[in-house]
Amino acid sequence: MAYSEKVMDHFANPRNVGEMKDANGVGEVGNPKCGDIMRMYIKVENNVITDVSFMTFGCGAAIATSSMATELIKGKTIDDALKLTNKAVMEALDGLPPVKVHCSVLAEQAIKAAVSDYYKRLGIDPTPIVGELKEDCHDGECGCSL
Repeated sequence: MAYSEKVMDHFANPRNVGEMKDANGVGEVGNPKCGDIMRMYIKVENNVITDVSFMTFGCGAAIATSSMATELIKGKTIDDALKLTNKAVMEALDGLPPVKVHCSVLAEQAIKAAVSDYYKRLGIDPTPIVGELKEDCHDGECGCSL
């Protein structure tokens, strides 16, 4: 399985890694059976994601997609962040092997989960804004190995 230089770079040198103590939105997605768990932290001010970080337990592709996703939403409005698709994350990384595509899906879901948590903390129902959050990992058959 071949990874692009960008995937390898974001795996070896992940950006925005670590717990954020003053986050006002935290989302966690993944499945322990699958081996990938992503936690995304966001700091929102005036509807803009001013800071973002992540903690990911999983394979190199999971770490790389988490890192790239944080880079793509930092400084963006919530609306723009919610438009980020797993396809855009994969394209920014110059592709992923088919068996690792689910890692980019988890990155997209982690962003939505963090935004959902942000709205819940404000007392706003996030479902009309974020949509229903899916929590699956291909029934544990995702191909990621630790």
